[in-house]
Amino acid sequence: MQILEDRNALSSYLLEQKKLHKTLGFAPTMGALHEGHISLYKLARKQNDLVISSIFVNPTQFNHPEDLKKYPRTLDKDIKMLKSSNFVDALYIPKIHDIYPEGLKSKKYHFDGLENEMEGKHRPGHFNGVSTVVEEFLRQVGPDNAYFGEKDFQQLAIIKKLVKQILLPVKIWGVPILREKNGLAMSSRNQRLTNRQRHSAKIIYETLEKAKKEFGKITADEIYEKVSAVFRQEKNFALEYFSIVEENTLKETRFAEPDPNIAYRAFIAVYAGDVRLIDNIALHSPLKKEPC
Repeated sequence: MQILEDRNALSSYLLEQKKLHKTLGFAPTMGALHEGHISLYKLARKQNDLVISSIFVNPTQFNHPEDLKKYPRTLDKDIKMLKSSNFVDALYIPKIHDIYPEGLKSKKYHFDGLENEMEGKHRPGHFNGVSTVVEEFLRQVGPDNAYFGEKDFQQLAIIKKLVKQILLPVKIWGVPILREKNGLAMSSRNQRLTNRQRHSAKIIYETLEKAKKEFGKITADEIYEKVSAVFRQEKNFALEYFSIVEENTLKETRFAEPDPNIAYRAFIAVYAGDVRLIDNIALHSPLKKEPC
């Protein structure tokens, strides 16, 4: 695996590879890698001749300086993990000036309201920062395919909208959430949890699963109330939000009965101390016949 430490190194590497007419898969990360990240590269390896990873902790997508400061940085461990996976051909580790040559500033985007729901409400400007860095990476790397995890489902939806708006010739792939044994969605932030918090955090996925089982059997308002009741009784975790949304628009719905022609998804954000954890789950309507 080649390590590319600046934009010039990336450009030289890509120039050589393009002479071989290889298809290119790419997945950007902020490091602190885990098996969920590796699942992106596993799929990329199946679908492409060449696979590139990147590690860059993007300052413009953090709402609080303390959160940026505390974000886990484990570069040596990350490099070992990528090498041992045998899925990645090159790792791009840009400096801030490689991504933000004119200074740390986000572009402003509009994504038909997708950016204003859920995470957008609670983290103003977050998706401008995400979109700015993703656009820059996609322009610099120029992949045929790019891979993002479904744990950040809203981010995935926005990135799909982004590439259509700016007409980038790349296909965006969503990769299913990988979970720890207790159901906790794998996340770099999990490294900041205590062992006790990590074990107890199974309540997040358990709550989503219960919501899925009750979906279509009771009203949305009743599901919301049950979720709220769980976290009112839970001392170690604080519920920031729970939302049932239509997948296409990400707009929250308060149905009495779900529309069988609409795909729904439940989203949740929870604090374990000062560590913020998010998760989501696809819902189905019992009125719509499941595929065999």
